[in-house]
Amino acid sequence: MEKKSTQRLFALSHEGRLAVYRLLMRRYPDEVRAGEISEALAIKPSTMSVYLSALLDVGLVTQRREGTALLYRVDLAAVHGLLGFLVNDCCRGRADLCPVPPEINRLKTNVLFVCTGNSARSLIAEQLLRSIAGDRFSVFSAGTRPAGRPNPHALEVLRAVGHEIDTLRSKSVTEFLGANAPQMDIVLTVCDQAANEDCPVWAGVPVSAHWGQPDPVRAEGSGAEVRAVFQQTYDTMERRIRALAALPIDALDRAGLQAALDQIGAEEFEEIPT
Repeated sequence: MEKKSTQRLFALSHEGRLAVYRLLMRRYPDEVRAGEISEALAIKPSTMSVYLSALLDVGLVTQRREGTALLYRVDLAAVHGLLGFLVNDCCRGRADLCPVPPEINRLKTNVLFVCTGNSARSLIAEQLLRSIAGDRFSVFSAGTRPAGRPNPHALEVLRAVGHEIDTLRSKSVTEFLGANAPQMDIVLTVCDQAANEDCPVWAGVPVSAHWGQPDPVRAEGSGAEVRAVFQQTYDTMERRIRALAALPIDALDRAGLQAALDQIGAEEFEEIPT
């Protein structure tokens, strides 16, 4: 175990390989094409192939072929093994050296949905959770590069099923990074582009997960066809939000909550771990 852990630490000691690994961690449980990683990190495909091979060789990522494409995903068992090695090595008999992140707020959980423009998916998620879960959550949304205003089709699909939309606005993640900003318990990225970017350092170490969905703003076609795409986005998000609202947060520790959120993001949430 020590030899394998040393090899994995060496693989992560390189800035480029670490950037690839961090992106795959943010995108978990997605499998991500090598070309998409190259584009997101502005790394040449030939160099990316070398980085991915190094991570694959030490077991930090898995690889699967789909047609002509190679897809990569973080191997969580390897992550847990590496963390266990580090904790046992540095903290044996000195638990004070490895502080435990704070537990989730049991009274009213703060949830932030993040996408790029904060004009459609994250706003839909924000309003859905606020409507479905009532006052058990304080709900927010933001964009890494906010569009400045909500997408009219997103507002239309929300209005059509009776949601309140007057207070919805497109805003930047910077609103949630200051000293006076609410401290988040859960941060959920709902678009791949936002998850591909370096994430801010959130106060309080919130539990984070990726719930990627295609961008409905990019939809083309007739008005009816575009509206159908936004309706599909709403329907998918509603299933996920209902699963989130049904989680027994009071009974879940951080690891259990993380597993449940990852499962919802993969849309394999018929049975939620308790």
